[in-house]
Amino acid sequence: MAEIITKKFNAGTPSVLKNVKYGTDWPVVYIINNSKEAYVGETTDASIRSNQHLANEVRRKLDTINIIGDDTFNKSSILDLESFLIKYMSADNKYLLQNGNGGLQNHNYYQRKMYEDKFKEIWIQLKSKGLVKNDLRMIENTDLFKYSPYKSLTVDQYMIVNDILTDLASLVNKKQPATFVVEGGAGTGKTILGIYILKLLMQAKDTKTIEIEEDQVEKSLSEILTINDAVDDLKIGLVIPMDNLRTTLKKVFKNIKGLSPSMVLSPHDVGKNDTIYDLLIVDEAHRLRRRKNLTQYGTFDANNKKLGLGKDGTELDWILLKSKYQLFFYDEGQSIKPTDIRKEDMSKLMLRKNYHPYRLDTQLRCLAGGNEYVDYIKAIFSNKPPKKRIDFKKYDLKLFDDVNKMVEDIKAKDKEFGLCRNIAGYAWKWNSKGKKLPLHSNGSNSDSGVYDLEIDGYKYIWNSKATDWINSPNSVNEIGSIHTTQGFDLNYTGLIIGNELKYDLKNNKFIVDRSNYYDAKGKADTTDEELLQYLINIYQTMMLRGMLGTYIYVCDYGLREYLKKFI
Repeated sequence: MAEIITKKFNAGTPSVLKNVKYGTDWPVVYIINNSKEAYVGETTDASIRSNQHLANEVRRKLDTINIIGDDTFNKSSILDLESFLIKYMSADNKYLLQNGNGGLQNHNYYQRKMYEDKFKEIWIQLKSKGLVKNDLRMIENTDLFKYSPYKSLTVDQYMIVNDILTDLASLVNKKQPATFVVEGGAGTGKTILGIYILKLLMQAKDTKTIEIEEDQVEKSLSEILTINDAVDDLKIGLVIPMDNLRTTLKKVFKNIKGLSPSMVLSPHDVGKNDTIYDLLIVDEAHRLRRRKNLTQYGTFDANNKKLGLGKDGTELDWILLKSKYQLFFYDEGQSIKPTDIRKEDMSKLMLRKNYHPYRLDTQLRCLAGGNEYVDYIKAIFSNKPPKKRIDFKKYDLKLFDDVNKMVEDIKAKDKEFGLCRNIAGYAWKWNSKGKKLPLHSNGSNSDSGVYDLEIDGYKYIWNSKATDWINSPNSVNEIGSIHTTQGFDLNYTGLIIGNELKYDLKNNKFIVDRSNYYDAKGKADTTDEELLQYLINIYQTMMLRGMLGTYIYVCDYGLREYLKKFI
C-alpha cells in the first residue's frame, strides 16, 4: 500500500529526506503546499529534487512537502500518478496549482490498470489528510475539471500542440502573420486544446513558474520561450461565440493560476475595443455570425463600420482584422442556423499566406462508443444509412416508445452519475419564457398551468436559465435546448426529437415540417434543403453530448420506425 510521508519544507528538508523512507534513490510523487497554493512533481530522488525547488523563489513560499511512495512504483507509474494528481487537484480547487501544463501526455505501460486502482486509493488517503476536498466522481462532473488546462493529451492532440507552437514560434520571430485551423467533430477535445495552448503561452510569460522536470524537457515549452523573447507583452484572447459556454469558461478561469476571466471574449468584445491581439484562439468557430437573421443589427453594423467592412463583414472578418495570428477550432457539422458563418467563409482562409490546417479525429467524449458510435450516428442521419445494426455493448444507446419513461430514466441516471439531462429540438413554443416558475417544479408549472412541451399528455417546461443551465438546481426537471448544451459534456443525454424532423417511409428520406419548428431566426430565408441540414446538424450534435449513453424519444411515427432499424 502507498505511504504518504509529510515533512516541513524549508532549508533543512533535503537533509531530513535523506533519512526518510523513499526520500532518496526511489521513484516518488510529491506535493509541496502551503494553505493556498501547491505544486505536484515526480522524481527519482526527493532529497535532491527538494533542494532544487528551494532555489526557486515561487516554490519557497510553500511550507510542507508530502512524499507519496510505494514499493511497486517505477518511472512510468509515477509519471502517470503525477499527471493524475495535477488533473484532479487542479479541479478539486483546494489549492491553486503552481504547475505548468506542458508535460502532461497519456501513455500506456505495464500493469497500468493496477496502478490506476492504486491512484484512487491514494486519493482517499490524501482526502483523509486534508490535502484534497472532494471525491473523484464529484470532481469529474465539475466544469473546472472538464475545462481544465491540466489534461493529459492524446497522441494526436499532443502532436498538434507541438506543431502549432513550433510553427507559431518561428513565424513570430520572423514577424510573419499566420492562420491556424484545427478541424474536429463533436467530442474530439477542441475546447480543451484551445485552453491548454492558452495556459502554455500564458505561463511562458512568467518564467519564474516554469520548471522543467528532470528528464521531461519538452520541445514545445522551449519553443514557447522563444515566443516570449520575441514579444514583450503577448496579448492573447480566447474567443467563445456562444453566451452559455463563455459564461461557464469565465467562471472556470477565475480558479486557474495564470488565467483570468477577462481573457474570455465574445466576438463583439474583439470588434468593439481598440486592442490588436497577437493571438486570438477561437473555439466553436462554426458559431461565428454573419449579417443574417440577427436579433440585434445595430451593434453588429457598428462594429462593421468601425472596421471599414460595410454591411457584409462577419465576425470572422473581425477576428482576422484584430489579430496577427489566429487559431480556429472548427466543425462544419455543428453549424445550426443561418446566422452562422458559411463553410465557404472558412474555406477562404486557405488562400491566406501561412495557412496551417490540422485535424482531430480521436473521440474523447463518447469514449464507450468511440469513433464507431460517431460514424454510426452520422450514417443514420444521412441518405446512406448503415447496412447493418450495431449494438454497442459499452455505450448505452436506447430508443423509447414512452417519452415520460425516458425522462424519468434520465432523472434516475442523474441520481446515480450526476450530470444527466433531458434535451430537445426547438419544436414547441416557449410559453414559460420570462415567467417565474417554481424552483423545484416537476417539469411543468402546476400552479399556473404554464408548460411548453406536451407529448402524449405529459407536460414539460423548457430550460428556465439561458446560461449555465446544466448546473442550475432545477435543470434535471426541465428540457434543455441545443443552445444550453453545445460545447458541454453530459454523462447521459435524454433526447426528444420533435415533429419538425420527419421521415418519409415510402420514399426513404428525411423531410422538414417548418410549421413545427419554432426558431424563427433559425428558419427564416432558408430553403427546405438548408433547413433540413441545420436540423440534422442539431440532432447529431445533441446525440454526441452523452459520455456514457444517449436515450432517444421520437415524436414522428415515420422517423421512429426508421430509427428502430438501427437502435
